[in-house]
Amino acid sequence: MKPEPELQARLFPARAGIAWLRQSFTLLRAQSGRLFLMVVLLQFIMGLTQIPFIGFFLVISVPALSAGILQAFQVTFEGGRPPLFLLFQPLSSGARSRRLLILGILMFAVGVLTVALLLPQTNAMLDPELLSRIEQGDIEALSSLDQDSLRRMVLAFLVGIGVSGTLSYMTIPLIWFHNRPLGSALVSGLRALFVNWKAFLVLALGMMALLLPISLVAGILFALAESAGAFSVLVMALVMILVLAFQLMLFGTQFCAFRDIFGVDTTPVETQPPDESQLLA
Repeated sequence: MKPEPELQARLFPARAGIAWLRQSFTLLRAQSGRLFLMVVLLQFIMGLTQIPFIGFFLVISVPALSAGILQAFQVTFEGGRPPLFLLFQPLSSGARSRRLLILGILMFAVGVLTVALLLPQTNAMLDPELLSRIEQGDIEALSSLDQDSLRRMVLAFLVGIGVSGTLSYMTIPLIWFHNRPLGSALVSGLRALFVNWKAFLVLALGMMALLLPISLVAGILFALAESAGAFSVLVMALVMILVLAFQLMLFGTQFCAFRDIFGVDTTPVETQPPDESQLLA
């Protein structure tokens, strides 16, 4: 078996980061309703992670489901209307599915290890009942923590997400769009991030600039939710819309950056033509 030729990452200047933001906005405008529906479905699925056994499979399925969102952006780029089943297509694509699931296990392990190393080892944080309440979104449980422990907890989770996100950012599309082995995709993806660090730094600063007003509005809405009474559900829905819109921007910039750096195979899933002899029979 011949070794697969190594993919060469294209080098882009710093201003490419802004270009990826603009391209992402353009794609979102083209199919905003369908893309938003897909990310809502993704979040609904992630809400089921508390279910035993099924929850772990859903967690390690995140790279595959993310590949489905990226495929939807590819369809949008080509002028099409992405169907909802694209979200699940990478879960049933043979070798690519296995690689994406193994990547999910790797991301989960790295994230847990990172959080465990940084999380404050105080009695309050080790209280199983308190941890369970925090996982269920109990705001009062968070308020019972001291501010230093809360800051360290948030920092630990952000670092864990950052490390996992860095490992998967280019690896997921390399596996999905170019059918690369996991090891090769990891190495090529990290190398692409390194050689284009200026463009990705500008992109990160641009995303932070978008996040600041979103965070400000979300904070105001949270404050309103406490006194909104019957309208608190509506207010929280507005917060969720802001969060999902930002998540879509992340997916969009990921797709645009990858498409420029590595290009996209327009037929990512192997399709076997029907056997003519069987058809004749």
